This record gives sequence, structure tokens and C-alpha cells, in this order.
Amino acid sequence: MISSLVRTGLVTAAIFAAAGSALAQTTWVLPSAYPPANYHVQNLSQFASDVDAATNGALKIAVHPNASLFKAPDIKRAVQTGQAQAGEVLISLHENENPVFGIDVVPFLATSFEQSKKLWEASKPAIEKALDEQGLKLLYATPWPPQGIFTKKELNSVDDLAGLKWRAYNVGTARIAELVNAQPVTIQAAELPQALATGVVDGLMTSSATGVDSKIWESLTHYYDTQAWIPKNVVFVNKEAFEALDPAVQKAVIDAAAAAETRGFGLGVEKTAAYMDSLKQNGMQVVAPSEELKTGLAEVGAKLTEDWAAKAGDGGKAILDAYSKM
Repeated sequence: MISSLVRTGLVTAAIFAAAGSALAQTTWVLPSAYPPANYHVQNLSQFASDVDAATNGALKIAVHPNASLFKAPDIKRAVQTGQAQAGEVLISLHENENPVFGIDVVPFLATSFEQSKKLWEASKPAIEKALDEQGLKLLYATPWPPQGIFTKKELNSVDDLAGLKWRAYNVGTARIAELVNAQPVTIQAAELPQALATGVVDGLMTSSATGVDSKIWESLTHYYDTQAWIPKNVVFVNKEAFEALDPAVQKAVIDAAAAAETRGFGLGVEKTAAYMDSLKQNGMQVVAPSEELKTGLAEVGAKLTEDWAAKAGDGGKAILDAYSKM
């Protein structure tokens, strides 16, 4: 009987130990606005998998793509308020909150992935500080391909952009519409395919990645490879959620985030060539902008740079100075 009780006690202890382990497990919800096949989401999924493996399942991150939980502009607020523990956003969506969030969409400031990486290094401390003040901890960034112009007509100069129903998704793209006399229409990535199909949008400046994600060749015909800027998505976590983790789990998250950033910059380079090929294979006319168009866009870019610098003040000047020395 004693032996039986011992065995029963050991089984009961094992059950409670298992229950305690289950209770110790933490799950984070991480919304993203982009489709599962997009490399940003694939990078997020690998990040989540790396965290799971490094913590032996103590922290699981459930990635919810395609704006299935929150629309793109609402993700950051959802993480701040604890509706989600982590999130991914196109950081320039929030330039109205703080000009530093719009540094990577200043036209023609950083037009290669090498320049984009340097600009990120120059601006990261300021972005990290701005997010920290909002109750968020920065984890990592991933760049998009360079931005070009999609239309269903030829463009010889910026005058040809006048009257287009121009997709705006941040301060910069809305300002471009204003400067070239286009009609800005606010459309986020998840809504773009329908907006294109219904004619709500017939011109936009975006990446080749978004063009492929939205099968843009079904609605538009031309892609002008202007390489205007290289925007970035950033991934962050609610500070309280992060600080509630065991220190070893926190380290695993930080390490996985560093790996995700390195991988993400590599994916940006790799995928850009593939996206451009996909546009061509699906019938898009992929062309370099004319000298007249480049000149006009440079003038638009100079105006937007002036606008940004005026808003960003001394902090913005410090970032630009640091970037110029890299």
C-alpha cells in the first residue's frame, strides 16, 4: 500500500509539475498588415519560430497576417494599449506623431540597401527613444524594395501625374499627390487589390513587392523604377509585456530580433530582383524614368526633404549629420 501511495504521489506531483509548466507558458499576439507570402511576414514567422525554439516553448508568438486582427494604422495603438503584445508596422505611417518616424521616406535620401542600412543606424536611437516614450520596445526593422511609380499610362514628366487617383498611405505620399496635382486616396496594403480592381486608384508610388502582392498587372500597365526611397517595417513589443518575461526569455527575444534584422535586410536585396522579374513576366512594362521625369521628381523630393527637416528640427538635423558621416 505504501508503495502504491508513493507511486500515486509521484504521478500527482508530475501532473502538477506539468500543469505548472503549462501555466508558465506565455503567448504573444503579433498582428501584421501584409499577406502570408510576403517576405516581411515570412521573416516574422521565422522570428517567432526562433523564439519558440530558444525558449523551449516558454514564449510562443502567434503571427496574424493580412490585417486580420487590426488594420495597418491601428496596429501600433493596439500594442500600446495591450490589445496585442507585439506588432509590425510601416513606421512612416506614424510620421504625424513624430517626424523621426518618417525619416526613411524622405525622397532620394537613401536609395540603395547599403544607404538604407546606414540611415537606419543613424536614426535608430531616436526611433527607439520615441517608441520607448510611448510604452513600446523596438525589436528590429526590415526594409522594403525601392519605391517606384505604377500607372496605366506612359509618364514623361511629373505633369503626367496630374489628375491621377493617387494612393496615399503616409504623410509623404499624400504630400507628393499635392505637389503633382494628383488626387490622394488613402488606401492601406490590405485594401489595395480591391481599390485597383474598382478603379479607386490608378496611380501610386510603392515597392515592387506590393505590386506583386496585389497582382497589380491586372489593373495597371507601367512601372517606373524611380528608386525614390526604401521604407522600413519595424517590429516592437509592449514594454510591460516584455518586462514581465524571465530575463533568459528576454535575451532569447533580443537575440532572435537581431537575427531577424540581419535576415530581413538580406531578404530585401534578394527579393527585389525576384519581384522585378515577376512584374515583367506578368506583362508589366518596367522602365527607367526619363530625364525629365527624374528632374521633376528630384524637385518634389527637395521640397519634401525641406518639409521634413523643418518639422524634425534639431533632432532631425542630428540624424542627417550622423548619416552624412557614415
